Amino acid sequence: MRIARHLVEVRLAACVNVVPNITSVYRWQGAIEESAEWMLVIKTATGLLENLKEEIRKVHPYEVPELVALNIVDGAETYLGWLTRELGTADDVA
Repeated sequence: MRIARHLVEVRLAACVNVVPNITSVYRWQGAIEESAEWMLVIKTATGLLENLKEEIRKVHPYEVPELVALNIVDGAETYLGWLTRELGTADDVA
């Protein structure tokens, strides 16, 4: 929750969905690991992505946090307008 709230407070995200109780299985430093994690779905603008990634690297405890971006290809105009207003940017949302 701390990272989600921080990203909204500094206006790098308009909204962050926190999905608890995710189990991740992955290879790390030559071993298969299994960890309980929380997934954050972060709504932001394309023009803010680099700043967002930099901020996550600062506040996230992992050496290599998972950071992937997905384009929003369509959505409710009212919601997309809200995202744009909250982010204070005219950039496309991502």
